Amino acid sequence: QVQLVESGGGLVQPGGSLRLSCSASGSIFSISTMAWYRQAPGKQRELVATITRGGTTGYGDSVKGRFTISRDNAKNMVDLQMNSVKPEDTAVYYCYVNDRGYMYWGKGILVTVSS
Repeated sequence: QVQLVESGGGLVQPGGSLRLSCSASGSIFSISTMAWYRQAPGKQRELVATITRGGTTGYGDSVKGRFTISRDNAKNMVDLQMNSVKPEDTAVYYCYVNDRGYMYWGKGILVTVSS
């Protein structure tokens, strides 16, 4: 089993920045893909950003150019730098990892963008 713990959420003003972190622990073998998803009230969970073990990244259209995903393979951590945030970025953000084909999710952390 792999446990994921997210941190860094909270309230941020429109146009501001926030950094989310996720730490993986437990019976980790070799994490391939790490990612962040989000789910806004009344909406489906959507992909925010992904990053492979080699560092290849991918982003959802709504966050391209504003958010940056990064990871530390040695520490089994993945971060999401959120810049120029908008009210529509308000959501619960979930960390995701894939370890040998097994998918693990964090419990989620709330990000609220509001003045």
